[in-house]
Amino acid sequence: MATIRSYGAAEVVTGSCHVMQIEHGPTIMVDCGMFQGVVEERNYDPFGFDPREIDILLITHAHLDHVGRIPKLVKEGFRGRIVTLRSTMDLAEVVLLDSAHLMEEDYRTRYKKAQRRGAEASVREPLYTVDDVKTLYDMPMEYVHYDKPVTLGKEVKAIFRDAGHILDSATIEIDFVEEGNAKKIVFSGDLGNHNDMVMPDPVYLKEADALYIESTYGDRNHKGIEESVAELKEVIQNTLLNQGNVLIPSFAVERTQEIMCLLKQMYDKQELPPCKIFIDSPMAIRATRLYDAYYEELSEECNAFLRRDGTIFEFPYIHYTLKPEESKKINEIDSGCIIIAGSGMCTGGRILHHFKNRLWNERNALIFVGYQAEGTLGRRIVDGERHIRIYHEEVLIRSSIHTINGFSAHADQRDLIDWMKHFDRLGKIFLIHGEYEKQKVFRKAIEAQMDKKAHIVAPEEKIFI
Repeated sequence: MATIRSYGAAEVVTGSCHVMQIEHGPTIMVDCGMFQGVVEERNYDPFGFDPREIDILLITHAHLDHVGRIPKLVKEGFRGRIVTLRSTMDLAEVVLLDSAHLMEEDYRTRYKKAQRRGAEASVREPLYTVDDVKTLYDMPMEYVHYDKPVTLGKEVKAIFRDAGHILDSATIEIDFVEEGNAKKIVFSGDLGNHNDMVMPDPVYLKEADALYIESTYGDRNHKGIEESVAELKEVIQNTLLNQGNVLIPSFAVERTQEIMCLLKQMYDKQELPPCKIFIDSPMAIRATRLYDAYYEELSEECNAFLRRDGTIFEFPYIHYTLKPEESKKINEIDSGCIIIAGSGMCTGGRILHHFKNRLWNERNALIFVGYQAEGTLGRRIVDGERHIRIYHEEVLIRSSIHTINGFSAHADQRDLIDWMKHFDRLGKIFLIHGEYEKQKVFRKAIEAQMDKKAHIVAPEEKIFI
């Protein structure tokens, strides 16, 4: 009998890592992501399995919490097949190189400090390096297309469906035959929000004997997109007209591109006061170029921009700041800026410099447009913390704080249940990729609205399929 164990994203949102063992067949891993927030120390723990025994790695999409430990997997002996979309690996390269650079930089800083104490041996090596990422990309890759089956073994195949979450995101169906019985296991990956401006809607599926479904926002429904857009416009307009600046900590992949599209719409409609919009994230800039390159995977709205302007995201107010010195010069501008910078959860990156220089000023506005994991600075601010410490300096937050969740790239409870209701045949439901308390709310909603039981997967729990 086939079994599945979740070595990440079980009772937590991050660290996606699911291992499926088919009797007399291949051992298949779905994702190998990084833990973030309060559970980030788990990245340094042993995997809980031998990476050398994984035959095939399937990747749903390129977010760090789905690909972030793949270089570690390779370092520890994985030499199996990597099967995914080409755009996934192109985008993952941007994400993984950025991650490696940050870890190497953090290691050098901590090592220098430890040297002054004579405690060099206490400094932990980076989880992986830039060279480790390059080693990963020296391995052979097998690229698939949406809706085209790929053979994984004897009577085992996978099909990738568009999940509508970010560029390249996929829901993965795994079909296999065991003791003469055909079975279909579905991993939802991260499902997109139906109101996304950049990505198309997720594809509906028809059959599953077992469904592993994300539950990041399984406890709630997002604000309507019209309400969210109106709120964002109001905050931006009021702040700029009041000689202030807008800070948007934004995930480099998807959220930045969606906000750029919205700002472009505002510019077209003459709703955006004159300003300078800084995309202050090398990673976001590189990701945006990939979105341009893979325009066929994007929404009709994005393609209409491309046909009209020859570019999807750019317009006169946009400025890209790749180099650190370009980023620092933004601080010389007193007002009239919209600054979009990483990291999205405020755990590092250039957004922290802008916080230090701008959050104490009541004319400015801080807008959160994405999920903030437990334990992150972003979550602490959202939860009401107003005295924060940045680069050894206390900062009092006087700027206004706004949380607008309607732009989430994740489906909410309503969308998740609607997606499941489109199955003609749906067997067991397993909840992953969610905080435990929120999963309990989602489980009750599934029972009430679908008259079906759902099981919350525990870490490393062995599920028989």
